[in-house]
Parts: sequence; C-alpha cells; structure tokens
Amino acid sequence: MTNRNWGAVMSVSEQPPAAPGGPAAEIAAGYAFEGAALDLGALLWDGVCHPDAPIRIPLPVLNRHGLVAGATGTGKTKTLQLIAEQLSANGVPVFLADIKGDVSGVSAPGEDGEKVRERAAQVGQEWRATGFPCEFYGLGGTGPGIPVRATVTSFGPVLLSKVLQLNQTQEQSLGLIFHYADSKGLELVDLKDLRAVVAFLVSDTGKAELKGIGGLSTVTAGVILRSITAFEQQGAGGFFGEPEFDTGELLRTAADGRGIVSVLELPSVQDKPQLFSTFLMWMLADLFDDLPEVGDLEKPKLVFFFDEAHLLFKGASKAFLESITQTVRLIRSKGVGVFFVTQTPKDVPSDVLAQLGNRVQHALRAFTPDDAKALKATVRTFPNSPYDLEEVLTGLGTGEAVITVLSEKGAPTPVAATRLRAPESLMGPVDAAALDAAVKGSPLYGRYAEAVDRESAYEKLTAEQRAAEAAALDAAAAEEAEKAAKQAGRQTGGRAPKPEPSLTEQVVGSGIFTSLARSIGTQLGREISRSLFGTARRRR
Repeated sequence: MTNRNWGAVMSVSEQPPAAPGGPAAEIAAGYAFEGAALDLGALLWDGVCHPDAPIRIPLPVLNRHGLVAGATGTGKTKTLQLIAEQLSANGVPVFLADIKGDVSGVSAPGEDGEKVRERAAQVGQEWRATGFPCEFYGLGGTGPGIPVRATVTSFGPVLLSKVLQLNQTQEQSLGLIFHYADSKGLELVDLKDLRAVVAFLVSDTGKAELKGIGGLSTVTAGVILRSITAFEQQGAGGFFGEPEFDTGELLRTAADGRGIVSVLELPSVQDKPQLFSTFLMWMLADLFDDLPEVGDLEKPKLVFFFDEAHLLFKGASKAFLESITQTVRLIRSKGVGVFFVTQTPKDVPSDVLAQLGNRVQHALRAFTPDDAKALKATVRTFPNSPYDLEEVLTGLGTGEAVITVLSEKGAPTPVAATRLRAPESLMGPVDAAALDAAVKGSPLYGRYAEAVDRESAYEKLTAEQRAAEAAALDAAAAEEAEKAAKQAGRQTGGRAPKPEPSLTEQVVGSGIFTSLARSIGTQLGREISRSLFGTARRRR
C-alpha cells in the first residue's frame, strides 16, 4: 500500500478516527502487550493518527539494546527524553550524554502550550508537566557538572590509544608500557605519570626493563610522548586523575523510587569528539566489569544512551570493534540496555547492529546519491512491511518515526509508523543558575569535586631518580674520603681510620628498610588484571 498522505497532521477539532482495520489492525495488535511497557506514541496509517492504537515497548526488553537514528533536526533528542522519563517513572536509572546542551530540561516540568496539547490529543496522551530526578556530570570538571575522572591505569591502553590516535604498532607498545607499570606497582593516575614511565623506559637506566619482551623504540616513545603533550595542550589532561568516578553511581534511584537520570554535560568538549565517545565506552566497559550476571529481569538495572555513536566506530581497529561487539552482547545479561544514537544505521557495524533489538528510525533525507544509498540500506535493515518505507522515511515529520521493537516473547513486532508522544519535562535546557544549584546540592559533589594528586608513578620515579643521584653523590664523597684516609694513613704509619657510613648507607642497611623493601617488592609483583578493553579490574 502506498501512503502518500499518511503523515498529515490532524487538528484537535477533527473527530477521532475510526479504529484501524486491515494491515493497520494487525500492526496495532503486535503492540498490545500484557505486562509493563513504555508508551512511545500512536500508529500512523494512511495519513491518519490512531490514538486507540498505541505503539509501546515492553519494559523487560529494554536490556535487549536499541538504535535511535535519524537526520539532524528530526527529533532524536526528544525521543531520548521521552524514553528516559518513562524509564525513570518505572524505577529504572538512565544515562544520557548531553552533547548539544539541551537535555538538562528533563529535570524540570515542561511548559504547557497549544502545540503540546495538540500533540497529546493526536496520540491519546494525558500530558502532565513533570520534572524527573537528575544528576549532572562533566568530563574532568569541564563545564558545570560533577567532575567525572578516570585514572590512566583503569582507562587502559586500548581506549587510550584511540583517544591519542595511535596506530596498531604504537598501541602495542603502549600495552607494553602499561604491562610494565602494572607489574612494578607504578600507578598511572594522570598523564604526567604515563609520560614519566615512557621517559624512564627509553632512558639509559630503563632501557633494559623491556628488553626481554621486545623493548620500546625511542621513535615510538617519541610519538606517544608528543601525542600526550598535544592532548594536554587541548585541555584534556584534567579528564584523567582522582578521585576516579565510580560508575556504580549511575545505578541509583531517588527516595521516591524513581530512577535517577544521569546527564553527562558535553557541550564544552564538542571539539574533542573522540575523547567523549571513548570516555562513554570506558564507562560502559567499567560497568561491564563490575556488575554480576543476573539474566533476564522484569526491568533493566540501567539503560545507557550512547549518543553520536558513529564517532566511536570511526577509524576503529578490528580488535576494538570486536571488543565493542562482545561488550554489547554480554552486558545484556548484567541488566544493562544500550541504545546507540546516530544518523543512519550504516554508522553502526553490522555485528553490533545485529545486537540491537529495538529500533526508532526518524526521518532520513535523500538529497544526494549518497543519501539515497543510505536510505535504501536503512530500509533493508527492517522486517518486511506493508509500508513503502522509502517513501515513509523521507516524509516523516519532526517527532515521528518508524518503529519496531521486541515483543514480550522476544520476537520483532510489525514495523509501525508512529507519531511520538510529547515529553512531559522541559524541552530545552534549564537556566545556568538552576543547573549550578543542582550540581552543588548533589550528595556526590563533595565526593568528586576537588581533584587529588597523590603519590603515583611520576612521584615514585622522580624520588628514585633523586635517590640515585644522592647515592651517586654519597659514593663519590665516600671515595674521596677513602682517598683522604689512605693519604692520612701513609702519614700516620698505615693505620687508616674507619670512615663513618653515609646517611644513605645507614638507612639502606637498617632492618626497617629491609622489611619495607621486601613488602614493596611483593606488592610490585602483583600485576593488575585487565578486561576486554584493557581496563583495570578494581574492587569497589
């Protein structure tokens, strides 16, 4: 069936449409779930919106992952807001990345108006202005949110290589550097720690340390050091450090039982796309490492929206993509659902796309041959449908989408053109004063606000260098003293006075020092265990 006027807007004054029949009735029946479900909108068919044919998604299948796609300006952000609100209302925590700076409104009640009432009437929605419990975060203290930091050690060599844009050889060398630091107990907290270890391993003293496992060439070390320096000059050094963010904070609920919506404010790092996309992957990998297996639940523990997903996959190595695929495949059984948000399904590798059971596809444009090719590729990713999907996808209005989800039995639902509900929270950012008050009033602010710079690899290597220099000076002084003593002995008949031991020799020879050295040596032999992405496993 061709539906040329299927998207026409129905005015509030029109009579409600008759119940759908034929193929439309079959589509509507595919969304008549018995258990708890989120209401996405109402069925569009043959130019008419049917409020008595709701399009829904069962709450238990939200951990089967999903995709929200569509061209710029088609309403993807409002769709995320709509889903986040209902998840929160059902006691499910949500994570959202706010790249454009307009998601903070989920914390405040929405504004009533003619357009909102019109949309609510069209889709059979009882709209009520509502704000939802939120926490606001910012990468490394950039922007107004609670600082989210990671240590270089826990971030790992694979993700860091992607941020630093290293090639495969350089990534392997960075892995050796992490291996050495882990085995020697040199904690890589921030970038100066990493720089210190790299510099040590190509120094005259440190060259032999990696000789048995391939070594580190000065050329590769130079590339890594230059990449770190350039990264810091972009202002990114503050993203690594302590206190490290505990991703378990994302699983919290409010006192009234609603899930907390965690909003990562990213407008201030829009010019560092690889950084924020890779940081999101670190958060997901960290959750994967920490959470236990739980199987299928009545509702997810967390739904994680991965915005601008194409940035994560762009230029990714085969090994990196395999790690993403495995993480997405396995994290479902830990109760976490992941929705990738991007412009077209082709932005997501096919192995990852195959894991995404729920699909919300907003309008696509076909202005160029490449657009037309992308449109055809998108249509092929949907099940067979009575719609002319190429026509539908290019004719969708703002706040409309083509949807297919998994049913309660795990089978795909029929493809449904849908007019989406209006979010009940504010469709836009809250003002700066309200955002600042929410951040500073959070119980987490005192825990993460101030950066801490404790002793780590940089300080330890610097101390060792200073100790070595002091020992060398002591040795030189002892040699001079011995020469002087021998000279004095010759003058006194060969009886040379015994020289007093230096302070360094006294300390090194003490029992306390020997015991401490043995303890430290034992600790240095414990290498950190690393996961799929090379992220460090830590006990909470």
